[in-house]
Amino acid sequence: QVQLVESGGGLVQPGGSLRLSCAASGSIFSAGAMDWYRQAPGKQRELVAAITRGGSTNYADSVKGRFTISRDHAKSTLYLQMNSLKPEDTAVYYCYGRASFTDYWGQGTQVTVSS
Repeated sequence: QVQLVESGGGLVQPGGSLRLSCAASGSIFSAGAMDWYRQAPGKQRELVAAITRGGSTNYADSVKGRFTISRDHAKSTLYLQMNSLKPEDTAVYYCYGRASFTDYWGQGTQVTVSS
């Protein structure tokens, strides 16, 4: 059974850092690319960062140079290191993967950037 479980969200001041984790079970971690999305109140869910099985990465323009996506195959875990956080980064963050023609989402973790 495929399951994605995020952790690491919280309240942080502007300029601070957080690291999100997404623990994956089942075959999804080895299936292919995995992504981080976020959804702010009243806005559509947007792609933040993506990483292929081989480690190639892609980022939204709004987070380039501040966020880093990575994956640990031994631990079947996806990470998102977020530095220089801004209030506009406030959102629920979700990890996403696709396996056997099925989309899988985690439950989300809240990130709030506020002084």
